[in-house]
Amino acid sequence: MAANEPLNTKRQRRIQAKELAEARKKRRKKHYNLEQELASLWEKMRTRNIVKEERSRLVSDALKKMKGKIPEIASSHVSSRVLQTCVKHCTQDERNTVFVEIRPHFITLATNTYAVHLVTKMLDNASKEQQAEFISSLHGHVGTLLRHMVGSLVVEHAYQLGNAAQKQTLLMELYSPELQLFKDLISAKEARLVDVISNLQLQKGSVIRHMTSILQPILEKGILDHSIIHRALVEYLTIADKSSAAEIIQQLSSPDLVRMIHTRDGSKIGIFCIKHGSAKERKKIIKGMKDKVGKIARDKSGTLVLVSILSIVDDTKLLSKVIIRELKGILKELLSDQNGRRPLLQLLHPNCSRHFSPDELAALGSSVPSLVTKSPSELNVTLGKETEASGLGEAGNEDEATAADATQSSHLNEGGKKDPLTRRRELLVDSGLAEKLIDACCEMAEELLRSNFGKEIIYEVATGGADSILRPTLDGKLETLHGVIASLAAHPKMEGSDEQHLFEHFHSSRTIRKLVLDSPSFACTLYGKALKGKCSIWAQGHSAKIISAFLETSSSMVHKLVKKEVQPLVDSGILKLATK
Repeated sequence: MAANEPLNTKRQRRIQAKELAEARKKRRKKHYNLEQELASLWEKMRTRNIVKEERSRLVSDALKKMKGKIPEIASSHVSSRVLQTCVKHCTQDERNTVFVEIRPHFITLATNTYAVHLVTKMLDNASKEQQAEFISSLHGHVGTLLRHMVGSLVVEHAYQLGNAAQKQTLLMELYSPELQLFKDLISAKEARLVDVISNLQLQKGSVIRHMTSILQPILEKGILDHSIIHRALVEYLTIADKSSAAEIIQQLSSPDLVRMIHTRDGSKIGIFCIKHGSAKERKKIIKGMKDKVGKIARDKSGTLVLVSILSIVDDTKLLSKVIIRELKGILKELLSDQNGRRPLLQLLHPNCSRHFSPDELAALGSSVPSLVTKSPSELNVTLGKETEASGLGEAGNEDEATAADATQSSHLNEGGKKDPLTRRRELLVDSGLAEKLIDACCEMAEELLRSNFGKEIIYEVATGGADSILRPTLDGKLETLHGVIASLAAHPKMEGSDEQHLFEHFHSSRTIRKLVLDSPSFACTLYGKALKGKCSIWAQGHSAKIISAFLETSSSMVHKLVKKEVQPLVDSGILKLATK
């Protein structure tokens, strides 16, 4: 018996300690017993194999128990999860009842660590009227909530879900105290801050001071991920004076900038920081991208920041060490990726309107007005020099090489002092990236030619890039690539085959035609390996455009090579040449 005494004493102590803990919780928590009941119901309703009707019954029971206490329950660590599950699985009428009960407490709940999840879930399932009502309830609190680590999540969620007018309503509060006090002044027509200031006759200095007082605490707290903040910063930089703009750029030029560049406006801010930041600040940004380059390159907005870095930053050793090294490691994955290929295309053919949309080129060429250092006359001189110097190597007659590309180039290279061609050669050729790129193109030639996105890469590489950037250093490698493409094209035409021949495939036939037109060396290789004595076979369908390209090219050497075989096809009417 004596041997069992310590065991019983230990057990009694544990039971007694548990009872004391329970008693303390009951005194501390107003709805302790209710929380225990809800936790029991939650364990049953969240199982995967539960019948739908049974879950609905449990959800209804839980909501009945919570009625009248939902705002308090939502702030509890455990019960808030029960409430989220109920909102997810309940009927629309029950969801509407929850919405009505929490409506007066939106702002309080939006700043609570646990309740914030309920608020965002309610927003996801809200009707248009409820959504409008919630956004209206934020009026006068947007700036305060954005300074709050938790509250900012709710404002961003509402901003993402709102329509254009609702987004503008939320933004306007950050512009001026007058707009914060008087809703009626707000109009969706004035999308830009400069238009708001002009139309409402606001004092520019007052707007700058108000926005600074809101944005500075947000940046100091490191709340950088939200698109509404990115938009506000872009608008602020359009009106800020030189010292205010420089201060913001300096503050943002850090490794944390990576957290902003996933949005359209965040990408624009990234470009501003690269363009107007000092060499030291650019170095911080680039080092912050270490081990993240692949993810940034594949992102629609982030890839533009990489493009800007490769076009502006003069420290090519740092770029080779951080960015180029990572690009080399994932080269094959990037070649056919819509966004991932763009940094490579920028190095091969800068600011080409074929590879970037007008909006993207405008973003790459944009600057902070108060920080622009070059005058319009200097920009015109730069543009004139670049237009004269710009060439396309073998792609000399390429229609897309317009003066617009050169205009964008003059704006884009505003921040760098090094000669653009020298910078490109150091990043592309001297770093070994070009050699790996050609090898990858040889290995993936057929896949790239048939790909909507890969075809642009293999075309630029096979022609040697703009300004013959890959020549003469890599002439031997380029000849190998030409031979690989020609060998693939030399495969016989298979009747009844599911896979189209390269000469007949939509993407590959057009790419090969462009290569024939713009690269005499490729045209000669292709004719010798794949078409000599076989032109009549390919004189119809998509492939006919490839045969006609041999006579349409500006190269007299190519004309002379094929004239004996191709001209009779034209004379007999089998082959038609494009009218000039």
